Amino acid sequence: MTPLRHWDVRVRGSVRRARRWVQTNIPARLRAAVLIPVALLSVGTVGYRWIEGEHWSYFDGFYMTAITLTTIGYGETHPLSVGGRVFTVVLAYSGIFTLAYYASELVRAVVTGELRQTIGRQWVNDKLATLTGHLIVCGYGRMGKIVCAELDRQKKWFVLLDKSPELLQDLPYTHGLPLHGDATTDELLRKAGIERARALVTVVGSDADNLYITLSARLLNPKLLIVSRAEEEDAEVKLRKVGANKIISPYLAGGHRVVQAVLRPAVLHFMELATRPEFLDLQIEEVKVAAGSALDGQTLRHSRVHADLGIMVVGIVRPNAELVYNPPLDTVIEPEATLIALGQRRHLEQLEKLAGVTR
Repeated sequence: MTPLRHWDVRVRGSVRRARRWVQTNIPARLRAAVLIPVALLSVGTVGYRWIEGEHWSYFDGFYMTAITLTTIGYGETHPLSVGGRVFTVVLAYSGIFTLAYYASELVRAVVTGELRQTIGRQWVNDKLATLTGHLIVCGYGRMGKIVCAELDRQKKWFVLLDKSPELLQDLPYTHGLPLHGDATTDELLRKAGIERARALVTVVGSDADNLYITLSARLLNPKLLIVSRAEEEDAEVKLRKVGANKIISPYLAGGHRVVQAVLRPAVLHFMELATRPEFLDLQIEEVKVAAGSALDGQTLRHSRVHADLGIMVVGIVRPNAELVYNPPLDTVIEPEATLIALGQRRHLEQLEKLAGVTR
């Protein structure tokens, strides 16, 4: 391919991408409000040259058109013929009507929120293109609202997928990005950045949809952590088979919580406080140890996480998923192991740095 041909292909590709972006992100009425003045300016520039002859340059036509459309009216650039004056009258009224139309469209777009939605949609698209290590939440029902509120409270970036555009309007989250569409489609999951996400939570109301979303997500990202909601008992088995790491049954979890509230109210109260840092400085956190980090290969005693940071390691989940409860001090910290740690938030953040956690 010659350099000229290569340049032509690149220009054509850029023009096509720009056209698709405009058609996708800018409403038709706003496009018309912008294109009509441009069209009038072009017609006026060529029209004066065509009517008045060659002694009018294209710049003269452009200048005359500009002062006519804006109603500045400094005077004629060159003496106009009768045809030129008629053309000027038509052009002037066209400019006035266009200005009125443009002003009304701008006011309507501001009043109805269309302009804000357009700007917001572009901001969401730009943010989605760079987002990594985020979470994806599918479904904005009662459980989905609780999940999103908790993620936003903990300042975790997430993308919310839902079929209802009304539910996604004016979301009260500073770390949530709304994305309208069907979460069972690969296209929407890819648009949400599933290849770069750290986890997916599917809490739509249908077990069939949760099953399909889980299967699609697992095929698109084999390493993704998937948490799925299940209404029926038989759905739990199917969800696990298609790749769900954790399955939450609202009724089962609610029943266990009720029993704990009756039999062990103090324990339940402590666990609630330990997992909600706004109520208590003490917090339970899980920290995954990266290979080559400062903790890799160290024993708990030599790591001095308790002596220096005051952190209690109450459990270790080994890479093979084996849980070691209350590990002894001579336990070796393996790479890819997960420490279940209890301590103050600022000390847990230091532990994350030692473990090589990147956020």
